[in-house]
Amino acid sequence: MSEKQPILEMRNIAKRFGQFYALKDVSLTVYPGEIHSLMGENGAGKSTLMKILAGAYTATAGEIYIDGKLYHIGGPKDALNAGITLIYQEINLAPNLSVAENIFLGSELTRNGMVNRQQMEEETQVVLDRLAARFKASAKVSTLTIAEQQQVEIARALHRNSRVLVMDEPTAALSSRETDRLFELIKKLRSEGLAIIYISHRMAEIYELSDRVSVLRDGQYIGSLMRDNLSASELVKMMVGRPLNDLFNKDYTVAKGDMVLECTDLTDESKVLSGTLNVRAGEIVGLSGLVGAGRSELAQMIFGARKITAGQVKLNGQPLQIKSPRDAIQRGIGFLTENRKEQGLFLEMAVHDNIVMATIERDSHFHILNERKNRAISNTAISSLNIRVPHSQVAVGGLSGGNQQKCLISRWSAIHPKLLILDEPTRGVDVGAKSEIYRMMTDMARKGVAILMISSELPEIVGMSDRVYVMRAGVVAGELEGEAITQENIMELATGATQHLASAEVA
Repeated sequence: MSEKQPILEMRNIAKRFGQFYALKDVSLTVYPGEIHSLMGENGAGKSTLMKILAGAYTATAGEIYIDGKLYHIGGPKDALNAGITLIYQEINLAPNLSVAENIFLGSELTRNGMVNRQQMEEETQVVLDRLAARFKASAKVSTLTIAEQQQVEIARALHRNSRVLVMDEPTAALSSRETDRLFELIKKLRSEGLAIIYISHRMAEIYELSDRVSVLRDGQYIGSLMRDNLSASELVKMMVGRPLNDLFNKDYTVAKGDMVLECTDLTDESKVLSGTLNVRAGEIVGLSGLVGAGRSELAQMIFGARKITAGQVKLNGQPLQIKSPRDAIQRGIGFLTENRKEQGLFLEMAVHDNIVMATIERDSHFHILNERKNRAISNTAISSLNIRVPHSQVAVGGLSGGNQQKCLISRWSAIHPKLLILDEPTRGVDVGAKSEIYRMMTDMARKGVAILMISSELPEIVGMSDRVYVMRAGVVAGELEGEAITQENIMELATGATQHLASAEVA
C-alpha cells in the first residue's frame, strides 16, 4: 500500500473548543482502493476529525493534502470539490422528494427554464444500477427502508464523483441481512478504487471489512494496524489503554449474601413456559440464550411489565405480588430495558430529569418535588459514573450511547435497589463505556445488590457472571457455575445440543 500515492493525508490536525482540545496533532493517511477503519471510544475524536475533513469544522492547526497537494477545506463545498463525502449516521435526505431530486438537490438540471426531471431520473438510474439498487430513481425517499436510503446517500456521492467516502456507524439501524448487502456494496466500491473511511465500534465489522485500522484515544492518534495484524486484544489495548483481559473488571471475591430473588416455574403461557432461577445479594447472574428464547419476557414478568399467569416470585424470602413496574420500584427492583431510546429514556428531557425519574415519588413531600435532593442525586451520578456532559440540563438525546446507558443505570442506582435487572447493558456502546459499565456493576455487587444480567454477547456473559442460566424455547434449560461457564457449554444448552447428544448416547 505504501507504493501507492495517498489520495488523502491529514497532517498534525488539532481542534480546540475554547480551552478544550478535542484533537491534538492527529495524522491520517488514506489510499485509493482501501477500506480504512477508524476506531476509538466515544469522545476519542473520530467524528471531530471527519467533520474537519468534510468542512463542517475548521481545524485549529494542521494541513490536508489531496493527491499530494495542499488543499484548504474551509467549508462543505470545498470538501465536495475535493471529492470527499461524509455519510452521517443520521440519514440526511429530503423524505418528500424523489431519489433523483435528492441526488440533484442544489444542482438541478433544467431545460427551457424548467427542471428536467426526466434527464435527472435517467442519470440517477445509471448510478442506481451500478449499485444494484432495488428501487427506481422516481421513488419517493419516504417510501424507502433505512438501508435503501443509505444507498441513495452513496449514489449521491458517486454522482458527485467522490473519491473518498466516509461512513459513520452505517449499520446502526440495519438488520443483519441489510448489513450483509451493505458490506457487499462497500467491497464493490473498494474494488472500483474508492477510498473508504469506515467508523464503527463493532469488532466483527472491523475484521470483515478493514484493510487497515487506525485508533484514536483522547483526541490523539495512537497507531494503525494492517489487516494481517488485527487482533481484538491489541485494538482494545490501543483504544482504552489496557489489555482485553482487564476489560471486565470482575471481582470474584465479592461475598455472596442471602437469597434476594427466587423465581419458580414462572409462565405467561406464551413466550415463557417455565422460568426457574435465583439470585443472591452481591451476585451477578447471567441469563443467556438465543434471540426469542424468552429472556427479556421473563425479566419483564419479574418487573411487573408482563403478566404472570402461573408460578411464584419471592423477594428476600417473601412471596411477591407485583402488578406494575411502579410496584416493583417501590419494592427495590430496577430494570434497565434493552431498548434505551424507546423504552428507557425521555430523549428530549435533561440528563438530570432522566436520572431522578424513578425517585421523584419517593423524594416528594405532599407532591412537592425536593429539587435540592434531586440535584444532589444527578450531580453525584454524573461525577461518580463519569457521564460526559458539561452540565445536568443537557438533553439526554444528544449524548453518546454509552453516556445514555450510564444515565439509565444511575437512575436505578438512585433507588438503592435490592435487585437490578440489566437487559443488554452494553448494547450499542463502545469498548471504553463497556468497561465503565462493568465497573459499575461490580461496585453495585460489592454493595450487596443482586444483579440479573441478560446479554447476547457470550464473552460478556462469561466474563461477568458468577452463575449463568440458559433459556431455550421459553424454558430455563440449565445452570452453569465456575469453570463450567464457557461459550461452548452455553451454546450447547441454548441450542439443545447437550440434549441431542445425550439422546444419541442412549440410542
